[in-house]
Amino acid sequence: MGLYGLERYIEENKFSEPLYVTRPMLPDLSTFENYLESVWKSRWLTNEAYWHQRFNEELKKYLRVENLVLFCNGTLALLVALKLYNFEDGEIITTPFTFPATPHVIAWNGLKTVFCDIDPETFNLDPRAVERAITEKTRAIVPVHVYGLPCDVTAFEGLSRKYSLPIVYDSAHTFGCFYKGKALCSYGDLSVLSFHATKLFTTAEGGALVCHSKEQERLAYYLKNFGIADEETVVGLGINGKMSELSACLGLAGLPGIQEEISRRKKVYEIYLSEIGGIPGIRTAKIPDGLEWNYAYFPIKINAELYGIDRDELYRRLRACNVIVRKYFYPLCSKIEPYSMDSDTVPYPLDIAEEVANSILCLPMYGDLSEETVRKVCELIREFPQWKI
Repeated sequence: MGLYGLERYIEENKFSEPLYVTRPMLPDLSTFENYLESVWKSRWLTNEAYWHQRFNEELKKYLRVENLVLFCNGTLALLVALKLYNFEDGEIITTPFTFPATPHVIAWNGLKTVFCDIDPETFNLDPRAVERAITEKTRAIVPVHVYGLPCDVTAFEGLSRKYSLPIVYDSAHTFGCFYKGKALCSYGDLSVLSFHATKLFTTAEGGALVCHSKEQERLAYYLKNFGIADEETVVGLGINGKMSELSACLGLAGLPGIQEEISRRKKVYEIYLSEIGGIPGIRTAKIPDGLEWNYAYFPIKINAELYGIDRDELYRRLRACNVIVRKYFYPLCSKIEPYSMDSDTVPYPLDIAEEVANSILCLPMYGDLSEETVRKVCELIREFPQWKI
């Protein structure tokens, strides 16, 4: 079938409105307004106000953690997490298959990023590749739980003990994920969450640092608050990373609905699996044993030879149909400036990461998606390979 047939098929099957890869889960507006009314009365908008403190406590209960510090975004939380170790120089090992914020915070700490390859099954940083890259300059390892799927936490714990290196997890995708009986964000020496609008759980902008001691929690608080200990005491260099009262209220209003949203996303996930799970050349993510997943993303990996068209062509055709899919994560962070200009950031080949980044595509995934909509997206994916141009 030729170009004209494809153009006509797209025109006949195009969604009338853009179907985005995600939509924020928002609470009932009246609930949010009830919180805001008290903020308006108090006129206390930031600086650890009442709702900020309440939100902090409710989050700790939900995540089953004892020490947590709220931030205005996840990037600053990760920046402060590394700053807690006060590294003066050296290298941090991480994955190239992630959002640029991960390596950027390493550079902002004055440290060198070293990228290592990923596991072909989990898409996460490969502990074996990491061990080959550890040198006397290595200061820490920053794995990312990509799509909320767990890294090999046992292997990384072993590397931490063997080489006396802290493991700081970028857990931006993991809200609502529980692995082997505890929150996925509670593994490692430190772990960072993001509450950005694209995430399963949102405060519009926001984030949190999960610590494992009161001392870490205390120091992280100072660092996010200009280094201020009290009205007349500054204990060191700090930055402004505080979450506002408005964001805390949005988080509090949304938190009770998180399990329902996860349940709705699970139904969407199951429809996707039933519709495209058997299409040649389409691979879906495998949920490991012991994981209560949050269904925050629906990535598919395309084998062009078996499927009939490559990832980029499927991307173009879906977008032409108003299905705004995303190439999470392309290009690799090792391919963007300034990292691509420094050969020392890649001590070993990134063959698997390259292959995954060139073949992955994230489909729309959120609880409001109707069964009809999901099935139509799947039909497009099923039908597109017949037009080979």
